[in-house]
Amino acid sequence: MIDIKLVRENPKEIRKNLALRNDKKILKKLDRVIEKDKQWRKLKKEADKLRGKRNQISKEINQAKKQGRDIAELIKQAKQIPERIQQIEEKEKKTEEEIKDLMLQIPNLLDKSVPKGKSEKDNKIIRKYLKPIKQKVKGHEEILKSLDIGDIARASKVSGSRFFYLKNELVKLDYALMMFALDFLKKKNYNLIEPPYMIRREAYEGAVVLADFEDMIYKIQDEDLYLIATSEHSLAPLHMNEILNLKKPLKYAGISPCFRKEAGSHGKDTKGIFRVHQFNKVEQFIFCKPEEAEKLHEEMIKNAEEIFKKLNLPYRIVILCSADTGKVSSKTYDLELWMPAQNAYREAVSASNCTEYQARRLNIKYEEKGKRKFCHTLNSTAIATSRALVAILENFQQKDGSIKIPSCLWKYTGFKVIKPKTKTKK
Repeated sequence: MIDIKLVRENPKEIRKNLALRNDKKILKKLDRVIEKDKQWRKLKKEADKLRGKRNQISKEINQAKKQGRDIAELIKQAKQIPERIQQIEEKEKKTEEEIKDLMLQIPNLLDKSVPKGKSEKDNKIIRKYLKPIKQKVKGHEEILKSLDIGDIARASKVSGSRFFYLKNELVKLDYALMMFALDFLKKKNYNLIEPPYMIRREAYEGAVVLADFEDMIYKIQDEDLYLIATSEHSLAPLHMNEILNLKKPLKYAGISPCFRKEAGSHGKDTKGIFRVHQFNKVEQFIFCKPEEAEKLHEEMIKNAEEIFKKLNLPYRIVILCSADTGKVSSKTYDLELWMPAQNAYREAVSASNCTEYQARRLNIKYEEKGKRKFCHTLNSTAIATSRALVAILENFQQKDGSIKIPSCLWKYTGFKVIKPKTKTKK
């Protein structure tokens, strides 16, 4: 979350920044924070004043005793003060909890370089790689059936919509993509991590604005546990309540399945394996000093680009506008892959600089020259395999119906082409 001191000292600047997100509800919550904070400071001042008065009366009682004066009235006052202090402290604590709850719902402050906008239509294209295929091709759903490498219908029967069975070569290709990404990041000195797939609410609240994200994640019944929507959500709290040694940034490559309800996406990508409830992903995550964050943000998106260049897939990089930037992020780049069957670029990677927002929520600091400060966190997809699979199937179709596999994956798959199955004679 953002620092309450910023709200106190620069409320107009904070309001101006948050207004760029084009969400009036956020500004109303900010107004409530400012109001509640004024109440809290007034209560604190009143309690401090009473404590001072209590101390003063104690001194007066001691002096009166020495002088042999009547202390009955002073004793009466002294007995009333602790009760009044307790009442105020209870109100103070309740108000402080209300402020914290509101602050957890207020988004991060946007970086100055984020373009202003009202919707995703205002996202800015920065660069492109390779010329997209424009001719008509088969959609990946059709290819799954024709090559016998996936089954959506049976998955729907077993699990419901937005699930899939991967089969035969596509299973190996899925794991090949993950191993390729892990090996790539290992060479870049990222520490490989397989995190817990379920985390507690306290940890989740540190990683995301849970009030807005809760309808996207799966809750384990009768347990204080949630299935992760990405390994970022279990990597962010990895060092919760710790003081880190940040002589070098801590870089992690997390690998995990991801579980998402996809609430609010009714009617979108209902066919195939592009938008699903369960998929595999390799994620980049970094803890660093504030002055290192901007450079590392660029490093992360370049890592993702390098992966997709090696896969020889057409893509473009966009910077999200103010209204489309996630609440935890100060600045986000998306890498969008070309999907020829849809004749469109679609998001495959999201790389975000979260500044101290997550670290403050999770109480993760580092020490430098005797001072403790909140570190900065960054996250980026390395590869989400289901979307990469869709891009490979649609971009690398051959005239004979086969699918050419990118050469960087051959050592992991053990094959170079997914060929049509030979029909057996009756």
